Amino acid sequence: MEQIKGYVEHIIFRNSENGYTVLNLVCDGEEITCVGMLKTIDQGETIEAEGDYIEHAAYGRQFKINAYKIVAPDDLESMERYLGSGAIKGIGIALAGRIIRRFGEDTFRIIEEEPERLAEVKGISERKAREIACQMEEKKDMREAMIFLQKYGISNTLAVKIYDTYNARLYGILQENPYQLAEDIAGIGFKMADEIASKIGIHTDSDFRIRSGILYTLLQGSLEGHVYLPEELLLTRAALLLELQEEAIQSQLANLMMDKKIVIKEKNGHRNVYSMSYYYEELNCASMLESLNVCELWENEAEQEKVVRRKIEHLEKQLDIELDELQRHAVLESVKNGIVILSGGPGTGKTTTINAMIRYFEEEGMDIYLAAPTGRAAKRMTETTGYEAKTIHRLLELNGAVDDEKRGASFERNAENPLEADVIIIDEMSMVDIHLFQSLLKALVPGTRLIMVGDVNQLPSVGAGQVLKDLIDSRNFPVVMLQKIFRQAGESDIVVNAHRIHRGEQISLENKSKDFFFLERGYPEVIYKHMIQLIQDKLPKYVNADKYDIQVLTPMRKGPLGVESLNRILQQYLNPANPSKKEHAYGENLFRQGDKVMQIKNNYQLEWEIVSRYGIPIDKGLGVFNGDMGTIREINDYAQTVVVEYDEHKQVTYAYGQLDELELAYAITIHKSQGSEYPAVIMPLLAGPKMLFNRNLLYTGVTRAKQCVTILGSSETVREMIANESEQKRFTGLCDRIREVAGYHDAS
Repeated sequence: MEQIKGYVEHIIFRNSENGYTVLNLVCDGEEITCVGMLKTIDQGETIEAEGDYIEHAAYGRQFKINAYKIVAPDDLESMERYLGSGAIKGIGIALAGRIIRRFGEDTFRIIEEEPERLAEVKGISERKAREIACQMEEKKDMREAMIFLQKYGISNTLAVKIYDTYNARLYGILQENPYQLAEDIAGIGFKMADEIASKIGIHTDSDFRIRSGILYTLLQGSLEGHVYLPEELLLTRAALLLELQEEAIQSQLANLMMDKKIVIKEKNGHRNVYSMSYYYEELNCASMLESLNVCELWENEAEQEKVVRRKIEHLEKQLDIELDELQRHAVLESVKNGIVILSGGPGTGKTTTINAMIRYFEEEGMDIYLAAPTGRAAKRMTETTGYEAKTIHRLLELNGAVDDEKRGASFERNAENPLEADVIIIDEMSMVDIHLFQSLLKALVPGTRLIMVGDVNQLPSVGAGQVLKDLIDSRNFPVVMLQKIFRQAGESDIVVNAHRIHRGEQISLENKSKDFFFLERGYPEVIYKHMIQLIQDKLPKYVNADKYDIQVLTPMRKGPLGVESLNRILQQYLNPANPSKKEHAYGENLFRQGDKVMQIKNNYQLEWEIVSRYGIPIDKGLGVFNGDMGTIREINDYAQTVVVEYDEHKQVTYAYGQLDELELAYAITIHKSQGSEYPAVIMPLLAGPKMLFNRNLLYTGVTRAKQCVTILGSSETVREMIANESEQKRFTGLCDRIREVAGYHDAS
C-alpha cells in the first residue's frame, strides 16, 4: 500500500450514481491519474491518499485509491488554487488571487473566524463574504465528518450517505445508537452497524443492539419469504446472531411493540411476531380485497344466469372453441363477482378461459387491462391472447421513487390516481409477493373486477408472502380449479409428466417420448460434457431455437451442479474469451461481451431505453426487476459502464459499481425461472438437501419447458424428489387477515 499527497488539478470523469471518479492529481510536480470512489473530492482540493499503482490495459498506469482524506492547503499557491478551482461558488481565479494577496497565509483563518473582513477585498460585498464563509464551514464540517467516519472503517461512499442523512447529528447518533444507521440508511445493515458499535465500545447486551438484532432477524426471515416468524424461532435465530441468552432478547419484544416496530398476534396458543410494515401490508390487502369482493345483484338469478350462459355459448361458436363445464363456470363467476381466482396446472385451458373472459367483457363494452409480474410472462400473455399485456409495474406506472419503508416501488397509479378499468386480469399470480399485491390493490376502486390466474402448485414468489395460496386458503373468494388436460396438451409428455409429478406418481424415464428425456449420468464432469453438447449441437436444431434460448435450471446455487459452478463452465464454452470481446471482473464474476446475464434484485430507479437501428431512442422507462434476463452488448472501461439488452430490445446502462445486481444466467435456479417459458430446459439432478429436492421444485422446473425437457443425472434422485412432499413452510398471515376482515371467527 503506497501513500501520495497532492492537489486535484482536473476531474476527468465522475459517475454521479456511485461516485466512481477519474482525476488528475499533481504530486511534487508529477501528474498522476487516480481512480476510485471519490464522490466528495472537488477540483483544487489537496488530498492524502492510500492505494496501489495498477496497469490499465487501455489507459496505462493509474493509482487506485482505497482510502483518502482531504487536508487543508499548506502553502499560498495551494490555497489560491483551491479557492479559484470552483469549489467555492462565487470565487474565480482572479478573485482568489486578490484574496490571497490581501491575507496571505492567514487566509483560511480569516474566512473561518473573521469572514466579514473578506469585504476588504475589491469585488466582495458583506453578503458575499458571509456566503463564502458558510460554504467553507460546510465543507470543513463534511471533511471532519469523513475523517471521523473513516476511523470506524466506513467507506467514503457510505460516509457521504451518513453525512447527508444526519449532518452534525451523526456524532451523537454514532455514540448513542449506531444501530439507527441500519434503519435509516440503505446499504447499512445490522452487521455493519454492529461492527461500528463494537469499535465505538457499545456493550453486546445493549438494548439498542438487541432491538436492532430482532428487527434484522425478521428482515432475514422476509428474504426467505416469511411475513412473520413464530416467537420461538425468532428468539432462537436472534440469540444465535447476537450470541446472547433468549431471555435477554424476549424482554425487548415488549419495548419494540411500544415503539410500534413489531406486532405480535396469537394463533392456536402460539405467538407470531411481525415487523409493523409487513403486518399492515397484509391487513391493508385484506381490507382492500373486502371492498372489491362484491357480487352482482341479479333480481332473477336463475334467469340471468341462463342469459350469461347463452352469451358464453355464442362466444364459443364465434371463437371456434369448446369450453368444458369448469371453464364455463369460471367465465360465469367472473361476470357475477368482483374477485375471481382461476387456477390449474399446464394444459388445463387457463389461456382459453382467459380469452373467453376477455371477449365476453369486450362485447359488454368494458375496459380491460391485462398484466403479469414479469416482462416474459406479459409477453407470453400478449402472444396467447392477442391483447396487449403489461408488467404490473408498468401498468401501475412506476415512477422510480422508493416508498417509505425503502423496500417497494412507488407508482403513479395509486389510491389518489386509480386505474380506469372495468376488468383487470393478472396472470402468473403465484409470482406476486405481498408488496406488489398491495400496490396493485391500492390502484383499484370498488366496482373493478379483479381476475387472478395462476398455478398454485408452482413455487411461491421470490419476495415475501404466498399471495395466491393464501387467497385460495381463505375460502373467501370464488375459486375455479381447472383439472381436465385437453387433448392437444395431453399429447405432450411434459404436460402429462408434470401432472403425474404433482400427484406424486412416478414417471417413465425410458426415453420413449418426443419431448421428455432422461440421461443417466453419475458424475458432474460427465454431466458438464453432455450439457454443452446438448446446448451447442443437439437442442437448438431440435426445438428450432438459438443456443441462448436453451435454459439450464438447477435446484441450488452451491456445489458442482449449482448455479455458480455451472455458469463458469458454460461461459467458457458458450461465450469463450476473444480479443474482440471486452471483459470486466467484478467480485467473483467475470463479465464478457455477449454473456447471458440476469438482474438479481428489483431496481426501481434504473433507466431503460429502446433505441432504433439509427441509435435514436424511441421509448424509455424505469425499473429492472429480479429475474429479468438479457445479454451484455457493450463494456466501456473509460466510462466504467456495462450495457445490457433485455427483452423487447430494452437497453440498460450499469455503472461498474452496480454490477452486484447482475450475475451470469447460462444456468439459473428453478426458483428464479418462475413465470418464464423456454423452448428447451436442461435440469442436472444428482443429489442435494431433502428440503430443496422436493416434488414442488421438480414440478416447477418441468413446467418451464415449452417443447423439450432433458434431465441429466440420477434416476433415483428424480424418484426421491417425486416422493418428497416436504416444502419449506412459509410463515404468512394474509389468509388470517382476510378471514378477520370478512368476519370469520376462526382466525386470530
